[in-house]
Amino acid sequence: MIIKRIIRKITRKIGFEITKYSPDSYEKWSISLKPEKKSHGNVLLSYGPLGKIEYFLAKQDDPISNTHTNYWESLQIAKTFLNLGYTVDVISYHNEDFTPEKRYSFFIGARTNFHKFAKLLNADCIKIAHLDMAHWLFNNSAAYNRYLALQQRRGIAVMHNKMCEPNWAIEYADYATVLGNQFTLSTYQYAKKQIFLIPISTCATYPWPAEKNFDSCRRNFVWFGSGGLTHKGLDLALEVFAEMPDYHLTVCGPIKNERDFETCYYRELYQTKNIHTVGWIDVNSHKFVEIMNNSVGLIYPSCSEGQSGSVVNCLHGGLIPIISYQSGIDVNDFGVILNTCSSEEIKSALQKVSNLSSEMLRQMARKSWEYARANHTRERFAEEYSKAILEIIARRNKENGHLNSEKLQ
Repeated sequence: MIIKRIIRKITRKIGFEITKYSPDSYEKWSISLKPEKKSHGNVLLSYGPLGKIEYFLAKQDDPISNTHTNYWESLQIAKTFLNLGYTVDVISYHNEDFTPEKRYSFFIGARTNFHKFAKLLNADCIKIAHLDMAHWLFNNSAAYNRYLALQQRRGIAVMHNKMCEPNWAIEYADYATVLGNQFTLSTYQYAKKQIFLIPISTCATYPWPAEKNFDSCRRNFVWFGSGGLTHKGLDLALEVFAEMPDYHLTVCGPIKNERDFETCYYRELYQTKNIHTVGWIDVNSHKFVEIMNNSVGLIYPSCSEGQSGSVVNCLHGGLIPIISYQSGIDVNDFGVILNTCSSEEIKSALQKVSNLSSEMLRQMARKSWEYARANHTRERFAEEYSKAILEIIARRNKENGHLNSEKLQ
């Protein structure tokens, strides 16, 4: 109890308060963030990478992890409501012991346990699901099909935790915000809820590579992704490049974390001359920038995403995207969308891009870079998320017969 009182005293002085404390697990913590002025309502936030909330305790100028966009995005969601004058209570979505002790104006939650928390809240609380994946039924069906296809091709059963737990977030939500495009949206439209598309942010930006030699790198490509290597199509890319010795693939991702996949594709990953396996890499490192500057495009045949942060990261590097429709990114006229992700389709796309003139390659790369800077930045995420919340407030006020949003706030 003494430790608890000390922590509360310290945190109150620097702008937040730990209202519930468990020395053995952050998952049981509740952190209360205070607005600068007098609070006129409460928001419950249950969103963050892997359900972690301890990074909400960081100082304002502390560096934010660049391993995933949702570290910064969850902080920005909290900041949006703080700027509107709300107190924001942050809990882990794994905190099944949480019981609300106050009235909440809003509940913002990820998929996990959304419906459980929603049932406990006051009836007039506005419940907003923040969805960063395609619907779990689509995601899991697509993943199982990929794993089954790999089993039939290679005679090995590979699994990974890219499976999404069953949840009823969209059913219990009044509204939803979704990281994605029309593909992602289509997997949730059955619920007939008002859904706002929010562009994913980015962990890194890069200057335009003005000196890039497109003639010398026209047959060099990158696969870049996080966990779930089969889910994200690395197996398909490796098989294709193993059959195209004049084309080069650099593999950037956590290969060592998936030993069964690594064993299955050991020859392609480490014994094939035109495939260069780097492993996990910091997106802000000189080495990663060098890899992108010596490559013409990205190959990313994922079976399901919300909106791929890996793809966005590479667009910021000026890579031409060759990506699946299910990657959740619009490529307009500067990339290629894979509809089936078959070997033949991937080979054809690689050849199509590589055979373009150097000037056309430069133009497409420039459009890719410009698109990312216009649509996928932290500033754009903050702007679009704030617009969505203000529209939700306006709609609820209209439904309740209010004249302006200040009465709801």
